[in-house]
Amino acid sequence: MKGIYAILLLVVSNSFMTLAWYGQLRFKFFQGLPLWGIVLVSWCIALFEYSFMIPANRIGFEGTGGPFSLLQLKVIQEVVTLLVFAVFTTLFFKTETLRLNHLFGAFFLVLAVYFMFKK
Repeated sequence: MKGIYAILLLVVSNSFMTLAWYGQLRFKFFQGLPLWGIVLVSWCIALFEYSFMIPANRIGFEGTGGPFSLLQLKVIQEVVTLLVFAVFTTLFFKTETLRLNHLFGAFFLVLAVYFMFKK
């Protein structure tokens, strides 16, 4: 159960981080801001990312009672990041489309997770 909870927190965390990093490229709210304003707003959004990422790592890491090694946790986090980014890009950037090579890449990411968990 801790593993699922950690992964769900990672999804929420990465959703905020993707919004902080790439939302300024899409949403009109950011267009009128100077660069320092965009950075400040992004930092405020990233605060929420950290509010979920830190608990996810503490809950998920075997050194603090979780089910994942540090390497496993990092690979899970990277896969979650790429999946969240793919969904964000598809929904908010209509110029981007998922293609077959993206699906092949996702397949290999799943293989990376498999091999990280293989004993």
